[in-house]
Amino acid sequence: MNAIKNRVQLIGNVGNDPEIKNLEGGKKLANLTIATNDSYKNDKGEKVEQTEWHRVVAWGKTAEIIEKYVTKGNQVAIEGKLSHRSYEDKNGEKRYITEIVVSDLLMLGK
Repeated sequence: MNAIKNRVQLIGNVGNDPEIKNLEGGKKLANLTIATNDSYKNDKGEKVEQTEWHRVVAWGKTAEIIEKYVTKGNQVAIEGKLSHRSYEDKNGEKRYITEIVVSDLLMLGK
């Protein structure tokens, strides 16, 4: 069971063109959002669609692949780990972020 601790797998659509940052030493960072959709029937029997948005980050070779091949609307499958961090914004307020750090990426569809 140790292999499945803090493991996230998602299939969804890329919500925006990835933001790529070039860091010192030539390392790359990719930031993007992925939308996953779900549906269920409510008490009245009506179909309800629900979309969840996920913040995703990728480093190194995975970020390079995202830079070359991934654009808004692409369907992707990702695997990674859930990460929580905080920072202070320009007004001095503490902000919290939950994101998925990608270890594997698979491009689906188009």
